[in-house]
Amino acid sequence: MKKKIFSGVQPTGNLHLGNYLGAIKNFVNFQNQENTECIYCVVDLHAITTKQDPQELKSNVRDTVAAFIASGLNQKKSIIFNQSAVSAHSECAWVLGCSSRMGWLNRMTQFKEKAGKDKEKASIGLYVYPILMAADILLYNSTHVPVGEDQKQHLELTRDIAQKFNIDFEAKNFFILPEPIIQKDFSRIMSLKDGTKKMSKSDPSDLSRINLTDSNDEISIKIKKAKTDSHPLPDEKNGLAKRPEAKNLIGIFSSLNNQDVDKTLNEFSGKNFSDLKIKLTELIIEKISPISSEIKKLKMDENLIDEILNKGALKADEIASKKIKELKKIVGF
Repeated sequence: MKKKIFSGVQPTGNLHLGNYLGAIKNFVNFQNQENTECIYCVVDLHAITTKQDPQELKSNVRDTVAAFIASGLNQKKSIIFNQSAVSAHSECAWVLGCSSRMGWLNRMTQFKEKAGKDKEKASIGLYVYPILMAADILLYNSTHVPVGEDQKQHLELTRDIAQKFNIDFEAKNFFILPEPIIQKDFSRIMSLKDGTKKMSKSDPSDLSRINLTDSNDEISIKIKKAKTDSHPLPDEKNGLAKRPEAKNLIGIFSSLNNQDVDKTLNEFSGKNFSDLKIKLTELIIEKISPISSEIKKLKMDENLIDEILNKGALKADEIASKKIKELKKIVGF
């Protein structure tokens, strides 16, 4: 059976090293696996659960696709499109919403975190976000979905929604129950200024992250200023347990170098952070600089990016519209 992988990325603009190591690098690996079909969606419908500037949203969608292509995704091997271009996502979300239960959504921890204390002021879109996510995944008969720990609960809900629909309408196996692909190592890259917080575009300090568009000089400055502690680097993983900044920098080096943490610690054991920072700066520049140059080149050609999105949307719509046609027949439309 062919493995079908689906993943969606929010168009937040200025993707950073955390996005690359936690998601995009793996997208490229999946794309190059045999007997695997990959669909990568820029989820602009999800993005508007918080207020967006329309022109900025358009630009962010293009920037995200530019980062995809520059990082090695190939539109001939993978389907790359933006969610709003395929109407089946919204149609499917409504039908699934009618099978879903309030109690399920009330348990979603991510909504509680994002809505904060005053849930009454949160948008309905933010509340039903997981149902649209379920529609995204189920429309394409996805067998596997790469997720971080923070999204695992949403995928479990997707499976619950799919199972309930299949049972309610006596449509055995109409919706496939997707399996999670959980990246064990390096899935969460942390802030360069605080190893206890995830690297994020929303952090007010640009020194907290390596942007995929950063110059070599900017990368060098940010790594030099990255927070560390006063102890030498340990010789085993246990020595990183209570040292979040050390763990983060070692993790970044290991992931970029495609090696496990033990091998990295063996190289830097007993050394000071200055040694690690010199090598890490060289490695980040080696890996990220070509991506940065390609992103800048692609962003100058909006027509090319739009053509990639349009072709991807046609391919995605061909798959999704067939599923919606079958869905309507089952429901009785």
